Amino acid sequence: MEDFRRSKVYQGVMTITILSILGMSIVDYFIQPGYLIKSFIKIILFLIVPLVFISLEKGIFIGDYFKINSKKQLLMSIGLGLGIYVIIIGAYFVLRSFINLDNIQTILSESLNVDKGNFILVALYISFFNSLLEEFFFRGFIFLSLLRTANRFKAYSISALAFAIYHVAMMFNWFNMALFALAMVGLFVGALIFNYLNEKNQNIYNSWLVHMFANFAINTVGLIMYGII
Repeated sequence: MEDFRRSKVYQGVMTITILSILGMSIVDYFIQPGYLIKSFIKIILFLIVPLVFISLEKGIFIGDYFKINSKKQLLMSIGLGLGIYVIIIGAYFVLRSFINLDNIQTILSESLNVDKGNFILVALYISFFNSLLEEFFFRGFIFLSLLRTANRFKAYSISALAFAIYHVAMMFNWFNMALFALAMVGLFVGALIFNYLNEKNQNIYNSWLVHMFANFAINTVGLIMYGII
């Protein structure tokens, strides 16, 4: 009975993962509806659908994602997040001659309706809510669920690969192929680090803090790009 329950949860998580990533890829690459509508679709696929599955499947306990087991670990995650911020900003200044910010600005405007006028609002949403939404889906719903229903290798690799693939359609036209490949590798490795943080603490707070600081860094580059700072 226990094996059957685990198999059922595993199949459900995998099905939702594949369909949600596929759905968001279609939205990002083909439909390009603007950031507001895209955000609503993402909330449905990354939050509402998993919550419905969790409510129907007794083998997943959402409260486990949000238990604080170590305040010391949270402080360490903040320190790690600050380090990530410095690394990303440093990488930008080292590689900025290879990054076409004008092209990225055009893509954001044409595909997401993001411009200088609304960027700060979008940046705040991305940093705080969107990062939590992605952590709930990739590190909570996918990783922590697979960690309990499959083996450790599958949990790490599937969730990290899903996180990287999710960004492909969004970032494909942002950089040349070399930088794009580097970004995908960075996302995959970053996801593995996020998974490790959450495995140690069995919640999503630690990876959320680091993810938040990574977004702070990316949004700082955005502020530079738009001439706001």
